[in-house]
Amino acid sequence: MGAVARIEHHHAGLTATSTLALDRASVDAIRTCSDALHTAYWHHAVMLGTHDLPPLNLQALPPEAAAWVARWQHAEQQLALREKALVDRDRELDQARNLLQRKDRDIAWRDAKIEKITFELARLKRWKFGASSEAMNTDQRRLFEETIAEDEASLRAQLEQLRREAAETTVDAKPKAAPQRPRRQQLPEHLRRVEHRHEPESTNCPASNCGRPMTRIGEEVSERLDIVPAEFFVHRHIYGKWACRCCQILKQAPSNPELIEGGMAASGLIAHTLISRCVDHLPYYRQEAINARSGVHTPRSTLAAWAGQAGAALEPLYEVHKAFVLACRVLHADETPVALLDPGAGKTRKAYVWAYARSWHDPVPGVVYEFCLGRGAQYPKAFLAGDVRRGRGRWSGTLLTDRYAGYDSVLDPRIHTDRISAACVAHARRKFEELTRTGTSPIGDEAIRRYARIYALEAELKGMSDGERMSQRQQLAKPLWAKLKQWLEIERRLVAGGSSVAGAIDYTLGHWTALTHYLEDGAVAIDNNHLERQIKPWAMGRRAWLFAGSELAGQRTAMVMSLVQSARLNGHDPWAYLRDVLARLPTQRSSQIEDLLPHRWQAASDAAP
Repeated sequence: MGAVARIEHHHAGLTATSTLALDRASVDAIRTCSDALHTAYWHHAVMLGTHDLPPLNLQALPPEAAAWVARWQHAEQQLALREKALVDRDRELDQARNLLQRKDRDIAWRDAKIEKITFELARLKRWKFGASSEAMNTDQRRLFEETIAEDEASLRAQLEQLRREAAETTVDAKPKAAPQRPRRQQLPEHLRRVEHRHEPESTNCPASNCGRPMTRIGEEVSERLDIVPAEFFVHRHIYGKWACRCCQILKQAPSNPELIEGGMAASGLIAHTLISRCVDHLPYYRQEAINARSGVHTPRSTLAAWAGQAGAALEPLYEVHKAFVLACRVLHADETPVALLDPGAGKTRKAYVWAYARSWHDPVPGVVYEFCLGRGAQYPKAFLAGDVRRGRGRWSGTLLTDRYAGYDSVLDPRIHTDRISAACVAHARRKFEELTRTGTSPIGDEAIRRYARIYALEAELKGMSDGERMSQRQQLAKPLWAKLKQWLEIERRLVAGGSSVAGAIDYTLGHWTALTHYLEDGAVAIDNNHLERQIKPWAMGRRAWLFAGSELAGQRTAMVMSLVQSARLNGHDPWAYLRDVLARLPTQRSSQIEDLLPHRWQAASDAAP
């Protein structure tokens, strides 16, 4: 078959497919016709004995050839357009497929969350009506009742939020009726009132055929109880009502959204309740008595419900704060025990609060706590593993610990090649401090003197940059460590194995690489004292409230403490920070929630006293 005949043959196939819908067969037909025309053209060029043909001039070609060339060019254009359309369609299909998968994951996660919260509510109900109160003492029974109220309020707030999100994504969802306001006691008349007047931006009739000034016919008043330190006062919101008598239209300014809709507590009072509980370690029954001295009736169950709802509202901010802390490449880690009430057994069990903080030398500080049921390695492994759903990857960097064995698998170099272990020098020094308390160990005294010189040098490097600090450590501190190691190795040969002196020396020599890692990185602190100071509030709390009422209560306290302690590290007043955050959360966009993080927070200019 000649070249022209092949072109005619393939062109006939192209014509046959042009009437079909856009598909791969059409594109293949066009491509086949185009290849045939190219083959015929170059075959003609070879027969002429030249490979450098000039550009085609359709006017110089015979009419039949010019027509075939025009068809070929048109086919090329159609091919390009159809290929682009196919690529665009494939991209749209991929985007739609990814969107459906993401929605399926979100729905599955929400359903699982709802199922878990429903289960927790059912368990609380069983505990509330089935727990044996005779097995508890007075303090345990009081904390148990407070915790039940707090947990129930928190779970119901989370459940309501999840159901609201599910309703927003459902097309046929019916609008939910407005909740009825609970009946409550009238706020005391002797409290100072701070009036906030709200009027519509325009008091002209909005009807298109009217526009006349409206007449004020009354007002609607709502009151919320608030507090500044040592003083209760009442926010008095007055919403003016405006009506057009000729059009029978009523106009009123919209109400300000609040954290607890329909409640009497303003954000300042809720923040005060949380600070009193988590920072000042005052149980709710003591807060109830303190508030009663000002003539304000706040039952402990009400205080617990406020704290539970506030904890549910703060959870998204806590997750963003956790991601910020884990973005640091140098991390402190430690844990401390907390007693946890077991309602079914009528006694307590040991739980743990795990704490993680950004490096002591990091210019932007932050600390985050996690309440866990145990001290096993699975808890730090899960915490540092990241969260794919929230877009947080696995943590990598240098982890500074006290060499507790639970961190060994977290820092195993065979599994986590991007993690480095650093040890706390203060723990090694304390081994020798214990020897000096008896006054019979000259080795302990000499070791303390050598450590003191290392610490004195480190104190002089505090204000330097990471690079300058590392350079000075290499030049000045490294020789001190070399002399310390040489001296310890000599003394170790002279003491009997199994003695307390041998144990102190073996601890330092056995963890030498981790103890001296700070010499190789200026961002790593010499010890873990920075995080131990952030754990002290938990130790103070243990002496005040003795134990946590439930796992949920421990997790909620950990969330509040993470934000409050980080606010302290950034120089903020805990109450002022938490009050402003709770006031702004109901209207804060999810995309701007990072503005409420402790290190980025700035008080609102219109904050109330």
